[in-house]
Amino acid sequence: VQLQASGGGLVQAGGSLRLSCAAAGRGFSSYVMGWFRQAPGKDREFVASINWSGGKTDYADSVKDRFTISRDNAENMVYLQMNSLKPEDTAVYYCAAVQTFGNVVSTESQYHYWGQGTQVTVSS
Repeated sequence: VQLQASGGGLVQAGGSLRLSCAAAGRGFSSYVMGWFRQAPGKDREFVASINWSGGKTDYADSVKDRFTISRDNAENMVYLQMNSLKPEDTAVYYCAAVQTFGNVVSTESQYHYWGQGTQVTVSS
């Protein structure tokens, strides 16, 4: 599967953005999808994951109650709604996919496919 992330940009602290990830290829509904981010000088870190049906989600503690991951299997899309953004959310955000009907996945190394990343910058 090929992934294309979009929706990043510059926003003031407290604002919102919605990231989108379009998947090209067959069997999208059989993939667990995830969002990761990498800030300058830091390792890439887990943000959120959603299982194949959308019935299970998982979030990093740092974004819980502010970010929401969702998916539309009919449109081969996954989204990350980001509210109450903080300067520390500034990073390049990546969507990722792993083909499994299992639960959500928070480990970077378990993902097989990655999008190109979209920059999110939150100003104070």
